[in-house]
Amino acid sequence: MKHIQKGKITLIIIIGIACLALTTIMFMQFKIVNQGDINELEVMREEELRTELANWKANYEEAEMQYKQKMQTLEEYNQKEISDTETAELVKKELAQVNLLLGKTDVVGSGITITLKESQSAEAPITSDNLNMIVNSLKEAGAEAISINEERIINMSDIVLVSNSIIRVNQQRILVPYIIKAIGNQAYLESALLGNGGEADKLMKLGHDVNIEKDNRVKILKYNKDLTAKYIE
Repeated sequence: MKHIQKGKITLIIIIGIACLALTTIMFMQFKIVNQGDINELEVMREEELRTELANWKANYEEAEMQYKQKMQTLEEYNQKEISDTETAELVKKELAQVNLLLGKTDVVGSGITITLKESQSAEAPITSDNLNMIVNSLKEAGAEAISINEERIINMSDIVLVSNSIIRVNQQRILVPYIIKAIGNQAYLESALLGNGGEADKLMKLGHDVNIEKDNRVKILKYNKDLTAKYIE
């Protein structure tokens, strides 16, 4: 009985850490917005602000859903009586899942690679809005992992236009060509971008070079920055 109680306590601690991590992500998203350059926001067009708000709303809802799932898992573990061996296996599996959700592990899987090359003769340049729309479309199509120029996209990632020609992802400047990788159902991912009204289709109509390749072994690197909250109490 003592072994069972010990196992349950260990699982509660592990799942609690997972819930705390997801909660921290949600709060850090708002912290990033609040610390943003006010002057930059003032000069953004109404359409850009609307797009940015939609992006943050989608990120928050995703993190909130993951948090609720972890809370449900915690409740299920509380109601189970399991052995030390089962406890160890469940803890190992849960920790791996947490790291996967946080983007802290390299992943490989079936998916697509999108290469965007900007054309000087195009009607308009490729902007952070275009990249945000592509990322959101891939998420809606079931993408399990996404990166832009090897920068892993997680819930707290920022994709912003710093100036007329400089785009920043995860506080890092990225340059053309923009290479976006996504792991998921290849047909769904491609259709989300090339279908009528898809963001890749729009960019091609503007005159940009868009190439989409399917690959059964797309490798996406882990998020390599600190996830520790510095100001949340």
